[in-house]
Amino acid sequence: MADNQDLDLTFLYEIADGSNEFIVESIDMFMQQSPELLHLIDTAITAGDWAGAASSAHKLKPNLGFFGMIDSQSAMQEIEHLAKTGDPDVHLITTKFNEVRSVITGNLRKLQQIKTEAAAQL
Repeated sequence: MADNQDLDLTFLYEIADGSNEFIVESIDMFMQQSPELLHLIDTAITAGDWAGAASSAHKLKPNLGFFGMIDSQSAMQEIEHLAKTGDPDVHLITTKFNEVRSVITGNLRKLQQIKTEAAAQL
């Protein structure tokens, strides 16, 4: 997964139907929820709380899809699945999570720029 390549806002712009307010609010909600969920997943992985990791990954998946982060959504699905196996490969989950977190973090910076531009047009 290449940094900032997994972001397609086509769906967001389509449902916003020209509303910069909707774009700003949607991005703002994603920017609030995603870091919290990433932190919960990270903490759960570190603690070996596989049910917690799977649950938080499950909650993050639809948000990623909404923002066209299809590769990240797929990776998060895999993390959720791996965490539910009962005897997960900790190294594999950690590696996948760190990769997807890096992409999402880069996309959060990009989304902040888009939000700022959209807010300036309100």
